[in-house]
Amino acid sequence: MSPTAKFNVVIVGQNGRLQYEAALFAASFRRFNPDFPGRLFVAEPQPGPLWTGNPAIGNDDVRAALDRLGAEILPFEARHFGQAYPYGNKIEMLSALPDGEPFVFFDTDTLILGDLTEVPFDFDRPSASLKVEGTWPEIQLYGPGYAQTWRVLYDRFGLDFDSTLDLSQPDEYWRRYLYFNAGFFYYRCPREFGRRFLDYALSIRDDRPDELACQSLDPWLDQVALPLVIHSFGGGRDALEPGWLDGSHSCHYRVLPLLYAREADRVVEALEEVAAPNWIKKVLKGYEPMKRMVYQSKGQKARALFDRDHLPRKEQAIRNKLKREKLWLR
Repeated sequence: MSPTAKFNVVIVGQNGRLQYEAALFAASFRRFNPDFPGRLFVAEPQPGPLWTGNPAIGNDDVRAALDRLGAEILPFEARHFGQAYPYGNKIEMLSALPDGEPFVFFDTDTLILGDLTEVPFDFDRPSASLKVEGTWPEIQLYGPGYAQTWRVLYDRFGLDFDSTLDLSQPDEYWRRYLYFNAGFFYYRCPREFGRRFLDYALSIRDDRPDELACQSLDPWLDQVALPLVIHSFGGGRDALEPGWLDGSHSCHYRVLPLLYAREADRVVEALEEVAAPNWIKKVLKGYEPMKRMVYQSKGQKARALFDRDHLPRKEQAIRNKLKREKLWLR
């Protein structure tokens, strides 16, 4: 398949914060992809027994904005995760996407910064975000190390573990092992990818190997299963040329205070440009952190606290400083 094949883009939108992030994502997407040949989907979980309330997008103004931006609401049902593990939405929604059509999934807290058709995706070789920290596994005293923990998972699914290792990294250092952030991922068929993602995630959750006895899978389950799925389809860390996503064409900002604190000027400029028109401003101001950070200049106040060329090494230090200044809004 050609790296420039037509593809669809999908995010998850639901009641609460994510619906406003979905509107902002769609606004940024359309600003930089006005003639996108594929479809933009906002996957929407439907009410059901696995949710304590109604997870669907509850704000009519948000729905109208998404429609105006050409986003298609894509309903799906939670059959395995729901309220107990909302990150499972990104697994379960894949079954609702058009069969056999290449897709790129983005976390909703992402800004698009460029024309996505320029990104050299090879949809036969999946990959995911390498903007990741060594969050899993947490190595325990007297417990198994990284290699033993990961190897048992590859063995379970009949996958070759050794070929995933980055041998330029030291033994028992987390970067040696295949690990992604699930902030984006892609493949040639969402349903094929989704079936395997679901199978692996449920197997790990419901029949946990002994080596994982002391490991937390909440919120890490999707990121534990994801590298196994990607490797099983012939993908890996080198499948996408670096610098495009989480770089020139997208920014996974996670929360607005972190965006203002640490991202490049062009990211802040793109955010404030796409959020400026009155019709979208009326929608986004319905979410208090967006109202205060973007429209009441709290974001610029947060930005003034940091030198982007000399940021603290640990994100927690950034968070702590923002909290002291009462600018940690989310």
